[in-house]
Amino acid sequence: MSLTARTSGAASRVLATRVLDAVLHRGRSLKAELGATLPQLADPRDRALAEAICFAALRQHARYAAALSAWIPKPLGRRDEELRALLYVGFAQLDPLGLPAHAAVAATVEAARELGRAHQAGMVNALLRRAQRDGLPSAEPGAAWPPWLLARLREDWPQHVDAIVAASGEPGPLWLRVNQRAVSRDDYASRLRAAGIEAATVAALPDGLRLDTPVSVALLSGFTAGEVSVQDGAAQLVAEALSLSPGARVLDACAAPGGKSAHLLERDPALRLTALDVDARRLAKVRETFKRVGVGSDADLRVADVADVDAWWDGKPYDAVLVDAPCSATGIVRRQPDILMHRRESDLVALVALQARLLDAAWQAVMPGGVLLYATCSILKIENAEQVEAFLARTADAIVEPLDARFGHASGAGRQRFPDEDGMDGFFFARIRKRG
Repeated sequence: MSLTARTSGAASRVLATRVLDAVLHRGRSLKAELGATLPQLADPRDRALAEAICFAALRQHARYAAALSAWIPKPLGRRDEELRALLYVGFAQLDPLGLPAHAAVAATVEAARELGRAHQAGMVNALLRRAQRDGLPSAEPGAAWPPWLLARLREDWPQHVDAIVAASGEPGPLWLRVNQRAVSRDDYASRLRAAGIEAATVAALPDGLRLDTPVSVALLSGFTAGEVSVQDGAAQLVAEALSLSPGARVLDACAAPGGKSAHLLERDPALRLTALDVDARRLAKVRETFKRVGVGSDADLRVADVADVDAWWDGKPYDAVLVDAPCSATGIVRRQPDILMHRRESDLVALVALQARLLDAAWQAVMPGGVLLYATCSILKIENAEQVEAFLARTADAIVEPLDARFGHASGAGRQRFPDEDGMDGFFFARIRKRG
């Protein structure tokens, strides 16, 4: 029987279990798994519930693992990995989602049967009842973080590490970017209020609105027509940091999925934009983004590796280059909690080397007097302040242009934002000008 055919509340729990099993035990991406499986649920409310369960379970997985260790005499083996995921689904409904206990337990026990684990339904019921009665154990701050990564955080940000860890374990607000070619930000905020959706403005973001209580994009008036996009406030600050001249020639060196380029074109459709991405499928997302918001019909989109300069560059320099580099994504753990399960220290070594190659290659395409903006969604100095310091040391014609406090805490030659400051994600910015 298909998920859409089931009439009980088990369907969303079954799907959430399968997603968590893939993420927890097979190293799969949460975003990719949700994208592939959520459409199996016909009711948008079921899709929203399954997604909420997955995010809550991954954020709290250290607590749930502690509960199972304390309550089950014999540790669950590989044959019971799906059972572990199902129990996490049940725990997440009770804490932190706070769903009515009777319905949550009953639907999760039914999901055990749907998953072919009827012989373990009693065990599921007993453990969830215990969690309801006794509460789930607490976990040490940072217990969900890999020890090597937590140690690096403590070394980089000793005064901020506790706040970073706490903010990374909580859901973030929904940030909107208003396409003011179509509607003013204030008018769009009024439309939201009329629909019962409260939105806050932030002085640093002329196009941004923050929804502290997130809603489905299906409830956002004009979303399909491109009047508004979902984009975190920190990512919107890229346009402020670039501060482009009208009609500038611009390169977005790592463009997918296209939100930052679209923002620049919404502000100035006369920009002469080149957008690169190494992945053709991801570049297709850029085209889709441009089409939805009604920009970029003249943009030059190319499947290319920016590090292979000779393969894509015609020698004509750019006024501005954006290098939004691949990174550890440690500033967006609250958006992608599976990062903490999948990131390895060896990944960091490879990422730092890649970032350096991208910077050196992209710098060749900056015209004398032009600027390069280096940005990441990382909070690690080795990818950010130290990366830029190394670039400056080997690049004689590079001059730092300091950014102001809108962009975060001073960190070397750039600015570092931490998760949840003004509700934004963790992000790093460094603006570098080429000597004229």
